[in-house]
Amino acid sequence: MQRPRFLPDDFTLVLIGVVTLASLFPAQGAVAQAFEWITTAAIALLFFMHGAKLSRANVVAGLSHWRLHLLVLGFTFGLFPLLGLLLKPVFAWTLSPELAVGMLFLCTLPATVQSAIAFTAMARGNVAAAVCSASASSLIGVFVTPLLVSWFVVPGGLSGGSALDAVIHIMEQLLLPFALGQLLQPLVGVFVKRHAATLKMVDQSSILLVVYTAFSAAVIEGLWSHVPLPMLLALTVACCVLLALVLAATTWGSRKLGFIKEDEITIVFCGSKKSLASGVPMAKVLFAAPQVGMMLLPLMIFHQIQLMVCAVLAQRYEKRVD
Repeated sequence: MQRPRFLPDDFTLVLIGVVTLASLFPAQGAVAQAFEWITTAAIALLFFMHGAKLSRANVVAGLSHWRLHLLVLGFTFGLFPLLGLLLKPVFAWTLSPELAVGMLFLCTLPATVQSAIAFTAMARGNVAAAVCSASASSLIGVFVTPLLVSWFVVPGGLSGGSALDAVIHIMEQLLLPFALGQLLQPLVGVFVKRHAATLKMVDQSSILLVVYTAFSAAVIEGLWSHVPLPMLLALTVACCVLLALVLAATTWGSRKLGFIKEDEITIVFCGSKKSLASGVPMAKVLFAAPQVGMMLLPLMIFHQIQLMVCAVLAQRYEKRVD
């Protein structure tokens, strides 16, 4: 039986189920603390496996496209925050203060890795450059995202202290396991690639664990009493507008600068996406526990919208006549 088109993917359905579970049965006390420990271990394992999976040959092949990488990084850490600042009055007018901050936080995050590469491959784009660009964005985001958050999202208001403290904490959680995976890549790389399904399971499980713990804390603080249905719809529209603006800018910019179609595809898919896998643990570090649920709600909605829209775009690119 064919899956109805209007249904989201399986992971999104599970994600909705986890949010519902946290809303009905939020983790508290010792249970919540145990989930925190398990989540930290799962995230470390996730980034270790990403480091072990990334081939040195792909890195070398992708590094030659430096103009492409600079443009993607410019869209990810330049255009997105600029649009966030320009739309900040609109966010403040239509959304609650917490959701407005969540939209700005979304604009500071690095690009996705797996889905950006998958869509680039589906659309017959420059996969080697996508691997390098998306991975570079994820690593650079460890340093850039806390700085951007401290500068224009919550100036002077990071829960973990200074931006430098946040960078160090994120490096410990994300960069250190990734670097260890890269270091051991010659020994474990083949094993990790052979068990790609396990990597995907660890990836999704770590996100689900963090979402459950984050939303549990937010529900206890009265999350849903602060997010009525009209505001949820306004948040969805805001995410759609933001994505549409960036997709238009990445497409126009890559063509204006004379990139070939394969490179244009890579720029569009790597420069317009935001990472749920990186955003979730970063939110835990950068914001107080009761705020994390609110910070993640815009990212979760944007993530699903970008997957659906990019799937359609990838199919269009794939059918092109060269």
